[in-house]
Amino acid sequence: MKSVAVLASLLVGAFLCAAQAAPPPTPSSLTGEVLETRKVDSYTYLLLKTSTGEIWAAVPSAAVSKGARVTIARPMMMENFESKTLNKTFDKIAFGVLEGSGATTPSPSPHGTMPAAKAADGAVKVDKVAKASGPNAKTVAEVVGGKTALKDKAVVVRGQVVKVNLGILGKNWVHLRDGSGSAADGSNDILVTTKDTTAVGDIVSANGTVRTDVNLGSGYTYAVIIEGAALRK
Repeated sequence: MKSVAVLASLLVGAFLCAAQAAPPPTPSSLTGEVLETRKVDSYTYLLLKTSTGEIWAAVPSAAVSKGARVTIARPMMMENFESKTLNKTFDKIAFGVLEGSGATTPSPSPHGTMPAAKAADGAVKVDKVAKASGPNAKTVAEVVGGKTALKDKAVVVRGQVVKVNLGILGKNWVHLRDGSGSAADGSNDILVTTKDTTAVGDIVSANGTVRTDVNLGSGYTYAVIIEGAALRK
């Protein structure tokens, strides 16, 4: 009985620690006084003094004066976000829109918008690409169709690069197709995140981990991706 009590105590302690470590929910809005502004091509960065402390926010380009009191609607919190334009890494920053502006929430990227769930041109035709070899080898269709069983497992997919978004959230986002699957249900295209560089038209093998139901906020959701892949031609 003593060992059971000890185990129960440890489990309760672990639960409390996890609860304390859990991040607070993202607020539906963020209000504060503007302490500083920085403008770049398509964004205005604002240092806000809020009721809970100071925090940086980014909104579509706007004329905002120091000392103004503003409300950021639909904020999406990002941690350790690097702005290459400002040559600055923000420990924490909220991406949103000025309340009443009618603008859309900016994507958290210094290099443009987040990649879409599917490649832009659904009509891109890819000849049959030979499947990779080895026990973890899968076709694009096998990954998309078998995402539930493959969740968090390593796979190797060989395919042709049909679209590339570089330097978004510190990664390159690559769409691969190998001639398998159907454009009608999206099983012919898989999104891969990688630190490696490639170009449209390249035939590469992507060795990474399958992730499912990935939600980056602001409507950017992915049913299945291959994350942290190493690319080899």
